[in-house]
Amino acid sequence: MAELQEVQITEEKPLLPGQTPEAAKEAELAARILLDQGQTHSVETPYGSVTFTVYGTPKPKRPAILTYHDVGLNYKSCFQPLFQFEDMQEIIQNFVRVHVDAPGMEEGAPVFPLGYQYPSLDQLADMIPCVLQYLNFSTIIGVGVGAGAYILARYALNHPDTVEGLVLINIDPNAKGWMDWAAHKLTGLTSSIPEMILGHLFSQEELSGNSELIQKYRNIITHAPNLDNIELYWNSYNNRRDLNFERGGDITLRCPVMLVVGDQAPHEDAVECNSKLDPTQTSFLKMADSGGQPQLTQPGKLTEAFKYFLQGMGYMASSCMTRLSRSRTASLTSAASVDGNRSRSRTLSQSSESGTLSSGPPGHTMEVSC
Repeated sequence: MAELQEVQITEEKPLLPGQTPEAAKEAELAARILLDQGQTHSVETPYGSVTFTVYGTPKPKRPAILTYHDVGLNYKSCFQPLFQFEDMQEIIQNFVRVHVDAPGMEEGAPVFPLGYQYPSLDQLADMIPCVLQYLNFSTIIGVGVGAGAYILARYALNHPDTVEGLVLINIDPNAKGWMDWAAHKLTGLTSSIPEMILGHLFSQEELSGNSELIQKYRNIITHAPNLDNIELYWNSYNNRRDLNFERGGDITLRCPVMLVVGDQAPHEDAVECNSKLDPTQTSFLKMADSGGQPQLTQPGKLTEAFKYFLQGMGYMASSCMTRLSRSRTASLTSAASVDGNRSRSRTLSQSSESGTLSSGPPGHTMEVSC
């Protein structure tokens, strides 16, 4: 009689006691769906409660991507077109994401009571450590738009060791001057809060064109059930302090920074704060045909720029660039010739074969149009 041979079978994912393989598959599918939908949390801070949504799972030795939205929006209306873009999937598979909603801006948020003292932008920045502590995350790459860009920049100034990089879209680092205040007050006499916020988000050309995108966001803001909360966030933004960036001084961003602005953005002048930042760490991306909100109108171009930015930080070195990279060299060469008279500009050479980014000599801020 032949000897019986003992064969040991080890399950890759052991079943729970009493769990059938079918039930295990259903549980795994449910977990994946939950990760795709995101998990929403709220945490108490010294300045009130803040809500945030987490997508994916933490990756070893990689920072989280943390986003912060602009006035009049929440994380979905501000960032969904970007993070749902097809080419962005390669990025989000490699990083856990944390989307922070400013207090009272999350979906279904109750209206704050009359007389509620809304946090300043500096205080909103001071809420972020509570979020990271709750999640046990040590470092982030921040992606912010408008007021959210200011908040992340303020956070990076206060906590430089926890920020590996920043993508700041439409940032205005300056406090409002007297002329700005006068213009704001006059506008408030003739325009509603939704119209003023739309004028902050989009250019006058876009608003006059009244495209489907404009109609969609005008409807979102005008009929927002939390419009009173939005006005409080708007007021905090208009009362912001100057970030006081100093090139070569003590007050500066010490991580790689990509400043982004649309070619018709209301913030085009303000976003050129790159002249005050470390030129070896800062790039300035002016995006053509993108209006006031590049993450909404040109998610493909912004995704491609974000991939190059991450590669420059040492992540996604083998990332496959999309069709934009094949046309980038020609467009960048053209842009460099147009902007060649600017002392801060430099030509950017990018290889579509290797997906690498090589910059010119140090000491100049990158400024490109695409």
